[in-house]
Amino acid sequence: MNNLPTCLRCTYELRDDETGRQLCFRCEDRAAQNLAAIPGPRGLYAQLAQHLQRGSSSGGPAVSGSKAAPAPLRLDVLNLQSAGGPVLGPLEGWVRVWEEAGHADLNEAGSLQQRVDHACRTLRYNLRWAAEAGPAVDEFVHELEVVERTLRGTTGGEKPPRRIVVTCPCEQPLRVTLDTRGLTCPRCRTEYGHSEVLRLPLAERRAAA
Repeated sequence: MNNLPTCLRCTYELRDDETGRQLCFRCEDRAAQNLAAIPGPRGLYAQLAQHLQRGSSSGGPAVSGSKAAPAPLRLDVLNLQSAGGPVLGPLEGWVRVWEEAGHADLNEAGSLQQRVDHACRTLRYNLRWAAEAGPAVDEFVHELEVVERTLRGTTGGEKPPRRIVVTCPCEQPLRVTLDTRGLTCPRCRTEYGHSEVLRLPLAERRAAA
């Protein structure tokens, strides 16, 4: 059995210059890129404003050629923009976790855009510490990937990866996508790599519900 240290996220073996780290440099760099893509006036979060009205998913601002009432707003985009939604909620949640460890500062003042910018900035500034010794850093990277992928899918017209449910030999249903790099079964703690988890049998409908 291979007992060499591995990256908590991608499960690849750590190289000699990565000894003692929790994340490999590649996963840390990917997290930094995601944190850089979200904030700012041209970032993915700001781009949501261009997709509020139904029919405005082309990327440009919605334009009305008549005095008729504007199209209904997209509730999914409004949810992404909200304070407790699936973007700012997780970002500030991790700032709180890191703040308790003495490596971040939460700031809930200002507009929602300013709060997103601050959260991404402080998380990116402290990312090296998290990659080396931060709490639950694999969960952080996973949630950050979900946030970035959701924003990019909404603003760029890309559909999020289709989720399927497979079954571990211990009969635990596992939700995965074609992008899943690996996971650990929460019941039996068996670790699966990317190809291994995709070879598991599909779950029956009632097990997947």
